[in-house]
Amino acid sequence: MPSALMSPADETMVSIRVEGMACASCVGRVEKAIRSVPGVASASVNLATGRADVGFSGPPDLGSVIEAIRAAGYEPVIETAEFTVDKLNCASCVNRAEKAFKSAPGVTEASVNLATKKALVRYLGGATSAEELERVVTGAGYPTREIKPEAAPEMTEDRQDAETRSLFRAFLLAAILTLPVVALEMGAHVFPAVHRFVMERIGGSELIAFVLTALILFGPGWRFFAKGGANLWRGAPDMNSLVALGSGAAFIYSTLVTFMPHLFPAGTSNVYFESAAVIVTLILLGRTLEARARGRTGEAIRHLIGLKAKSARVLRGGNAVEIEVTQIVRGDIVLVRPGEKVPLDGEVVEGSSFVDESMLTGESRPVAKGIGANVVGGTLNTRGSFSFKVTKTGGDTVLAQIIRMVERAQGAKLPIQALADKVTASFVPMVMAIAGLAFLFWLFLGPAPALSFALVQMVAVLIIACPCAMGLATPVSIMVGTGRAAELGVLFRKGDALQTLSGVAAIAFDKTGTLTKGRPELTDFVVAPSFARDEVLSLVASVEARSEHPIGAAIVAAATQAGLSLQAVADFTAKPGFGVEALVENRRVAIGSDRFMADRGVDISGFEKTAARFGEEAKSPLYAAIDGRVAALIAVADPLRPTARQAVEALRGQGLKIVMVTGDSGRTANAIGRMLEIDDVVAEVLPEGKVEAVRKLQKGGRKIAFVGDGINDAPALASADVGLAVGTGTDVAIESADVVLMSGDPVTVARAVALSRVTMRNIRQNLFWAFAYNIILIPVAAGALYPFFGILLSPMLAAGAMALSSVFVLTNALRLRRFMPQLPGEAVGAKHPELAQSAAE
Repeated sequence: MPSALMSPADETMVSIRVEGMACASCVGRVEKAIRSVPGVASASVNLATGRADVGFSGPPDLGSVIEAIRAAGYEPVIETAEFTVDKLNCASCVNRAEKAFKSAPGVTEASVNLATKKALVRYLGGATSAEELERVVTGAGYPTREIKPEAAPEMTEDRQDAETRSLFRAFLLAAILTLPVVALEMGAHVFPAVHRFVMERIGGSELIAFVLTALILFGPGWRFFAKGGANLWRGAPDMNSLVALGSGAAFIYSTLVTFMPHLFPAGTSNVYFESAAVIVTLILLGRTLEARARGRTGEAIRHLIGLKAKSARVLRGGNAVEIEVTQIVRGDIVLVRPGEKVPLDGEVVEGSSFVDESMLTGESRPVAKGIGANVVGGTLNTRGSFSFKVTKTGGDTVLAQIIRMVERAQGAKLPIQALADKVTASFVPMVMAIAGLAFLFWLFLGPAPALSFALVQMVAVLIIACPCAMGLATPVSIMVGTGRAAELGVLFRKGDALQTLSGVAAIAFDKTGTLTKGRPELTDFVVAPSFARDEVLSLVASVEARSEHPIGAAIVAAATQAGLSLQAVADFTAKPGFGVEALVENRRVAIGSDRFMADRGVDISGFEKTAARFGEEAKSPLYAAIDGRVAALIAVADPLRPTARQAVEALRGQGLKIVMVTGDSGRTANAIGRMLEIDDVVAEVLPEGKVEAVRKLQKGGRKIAFVGDGINDAPALASADVGLAVGTGTDVAIESADVVLMSGDPVTVARAVALSRVTMRNIRQNLFWAFAYNIILIPVAAGALYPFFGILLSPMLAAGAMALSSVFVLTNALRLRRFMPQLPGEAVGAKHPELAQSAAE
């Protein structure tokens, strides 16, 4: 039920849910804040229900109320809902549907996408509901239904297929009926024998053409008149209105000439039944091709949906039972055999295997999974069997979240679309005005027969105009681009990040976990003369096994990997920041820094040069002493990711400045910077320092992207123009980011930048075509070239051009499905070099 009601005093009442209120004083502050907004007549806040009932003396100014509540320290509940919207045929429909959504009380934002025929709406919780929005927009002529998260993809796909089939059937019927009309008309003109046969045996072709054309217009073509006529009646004409006016004018004129020829001056009694029939048939063909192409733009989503398993083998009562995935609940134990899909998210509890996660991360190498490892629904078990405990089901799974994220990004509006939106808002009325002026101009100044001439040019103008191309130019490229990005392991959480990322001047990287693996590893173990490597490593690892330091864990891991056994340890002591020591098999073993060795009188001079070299290579040198003698020099480091250098080279090749911002020591950070040839290094900074570094880079209006993975990166991710979070990082970092890199591979940053650039280039191509097409061909259809070159555009050619205009835009956008950026060290894009080149441009 709607929440906005009229009070006896004719106040417009809106109910808003408010979070954060804890006591009566909170209620007073919220009420005072709301009442301070101009136009608010009353405010009543209920602590128990958490609602604020606001009365407005005039039109509700919800934006100011939201700001006032937030300024008081509380948060109005903003809910998000997604809808399917039917009967969207052009950009004018999009504008009217958006206005309908925004007319509902409490709606703060509404974005309708012509390509997907979906709407994303944000509204004040309590002020309206999804059911109310469905009612309002459906009443405006656009049947609307909320998309439930779990059913959204399948329902959308079924609707798209049904729409394509319906349009194809309509086109096929129209084409069958049109052929005789065209054959009779054209054949009679081209072949004299056909003309004689028609006149002698049939008595003229007009009556047959009238019947067949009427069947076309009132059969498969009725959709244009039903929708276009209704919008004309509302005073909001759209693309259907133009088609209805153009074909209807030709049909009515021809019908009057056929049955009441005495009404027309001599020489003007020409019929245009074939024009009306061909116009409807060609536009139905264009709509069919457009629907089919539009369906292909959503293949990335369908691919993700196809990753879902339908059934799984679950342990119930000690037996493995195959059931549907929808019946599985958290805590169930699921068995996965080789070659099977992992049905849901969970944690491995038994067995081991290698799982192909390329469909989610873009990485082709299978990932080892053992007890305690996390598995993700939709991935493929390659070999080995394992069981896992289900931790997430339904809409909570990673795959479901990815699908929602991609769909939201696909439905976004970019800033570049603003111009197209402004033009399309008044495009159809302008076209109708131009058509009317063309009719009047040629009626009074055109050659004989003036009436027929003027009618033809008016119909041509109405038919050739194509706001659909302008409306589709941006959203279809966004759909294909973000879908392709998901296949490459790049998820755009916010659609406008696609445009912003294409214009960044510099990329700032966090070091740990982004350019490096994020965990220390033993990189070097140099043993002193008269000591055996395995023996020393076993003794050192035995001591470090008692330490909680990550460096100790790295040494123990190296010993375990080498197959060495650990010994019993006694008298263990640790000096934080310096080192550890203990007795192992009655031998005194000490591991630590140079100062730790000096305190124990151990001479380490033989390793000084090697230790200095390790420091320059961003490695942490440690020493091991046994019974007072130096036994080994140990180097531990957080190793670079294998593709870090390739990522930096690729980004520099795209003309970007590369900066590293880290809290690590200057020596370590600068060593990493030298190895990767990074342009600038900012070291030893706290999280606030990372934000300040980003702001310095932004000086002069430059756009900056920041790449990070940890909690301490969240402020910098949020303050950058575009934040890119490594998908293997923390939830806080991911929530603060605009783009999520699923694999954690830094090369994915270069892929994201390249993809954003090629997508924006594709959008500009589409917009140029859409505007150039209309700017050039509408005057031509109006007869602008006739006085100079004697060139006219027939309505049938106009219909063909209009039908193919949108198809051109869609086809151009679909090229993005094949895009693969060319990166250093990779083979040149043999299949599609033009796409690799477009990314560089």
